[in-house]
Amino acid sequence: RRLAGSGARRRVRTGPALPADRLLSFYREAQTRFRVRPRVLASVNLIESGFNRIRNNSTAGAQGPMQFIPSTWRAYGMGGDIRDPRDAILGAANYLRASGAPRNYRRALYAYNHSSLYVEAVLRYAKVIARDPHTFYVLHSWHIFVRSGSGFRRITGPGPR
Repeated sequence: RRLAGSGARRRVRTGPALPADRLLSFYREAQTRFRVRPRVLASVNLIESGFNRIRNNSTAGAQGPMQFIPSTWRAYGMGGDIRDPRDAILGAANYLRASGAPRNYRRALYAYNHSSLYVEAVLRYAKVIARDPHTFYVLHSWHIFVRSGSGFRRITGPGPR
């Protein structure tokens, strides 16, 4: 298992995602505290770590299920554990709120990750979840694939890999 990226290949560290209903309770708690929509937080969580199935640090040093740079975590993580899903979701909501959400999700998401493609991806997933909330459960059950020297490999889910 290796993670394809820009440059050297890296080993992929994986683990199970928390149950979908448990994650939803964290997203809802974050919405209550910071007014950030659960579907936006779920979309960030999906894109950043496949709901914490991929446990690697990024090449930029971002860590945990919501992929925080440690200095940003110190400012917005509220003393929590960067690798704990609940703490990371609350920290992400805190950061997004401080960056403009819920009034301006585009600006807040761009502050979170300086990529217009990232912003579009998060907003598109969030829109799909908004149309049919059951979609969150479908996304939560997705398998994760990575590109290796011999093609694409499934690294999560049941069965042989």
